[in-house]
Amino acid sequence: MEFGVTGKVAIVTGGSSGIGLATARVFHMEGATVVINGRDEDRLNAAVSAIGPNAHGVVADLTTPDGAKKLHDFATGFGPVEVLINNIGRFDVEDFQAISDERWHEYFDVNVMTGVRITRPIFGEMLQRNSGSVIFIASEAAVRSIPFMVHYSVTKTAQLGLARALAEMTRGTNVRVNAYLPGPTATDSVKAYFQEIAKDRGIGFDDVVRAFFEKDQPGSLIQRLIDPEQHGRAILQLATNWAMNGTAQRADGGAIHSIL
Repeated sequence: MEFGVTGKVAIVTGGSSGIGLATARVFHMEGATVVINGRDEDRLNAAVSAIGPNAHGVVADLTTPDGAKKLHDFATGFGPVEVLINNIGRFDVEDFQAISDERWHEYFDVNVMTGVRITRPIFGEMLQRNSGSVIFIASEAAVRSIPFMVHYSVTKTAQLGLARALAEMTRGTNVRVNAYLPGPTATDSVKAYFQEIAKDRGIGFDDVVRAFFEKDQPGSLIQRLIDPEQHGRAILQLATNWAMNGTAQRADGGAIHSIL
């Protein structure tokens, strides 16, 4: 299948690991010039090497306006940005009563405002030339709020509202904005979290994952972690399917009990 991204510029924020790295690799395999950012130069360089020759990385912290400008200016040096994947995000398991105001602001800045900062100029340029696709990587937690990850869930819900509001601004154009909702995925950070639990409990990694789905995700239909590359392929399809605009595309393994 031809996805039409050959020679096009795609930004994947936070593309040095996890779903972001998998997505960057898929776009690169389809011929796109891929730009990723990160704060750790060594990790960023390793990711660029793993993606391929048409991948480029820039050390840019999108929690600051200067970082967003740096990424924008760097990426547009390769040409107009046709695809923007807002992938930056963080998650932690914390008790609601213990989450400070500062922590709430930190989560909102990382999970929401990083996307706002880089989308603002890129989206405007897309509208001017009447071409482009923006995707916010949200989470199943945006719909199925998780009580031990309240701050994470709330910021992911905010991403859905942001994506839909921007999509409304594309009416009658060839620009599209969508959200993508992955479920529990076998990223390095998620695996490290489960490995730490396994170590503390003195049991195997697979036992921890099995217990997680039995206790915390009993509604999951697949009852297993998702391979990040599966998300990368689905995100490519969403970014290039011109019939899809203003959607919240679920890829949660059936954890959300809804027909819509």
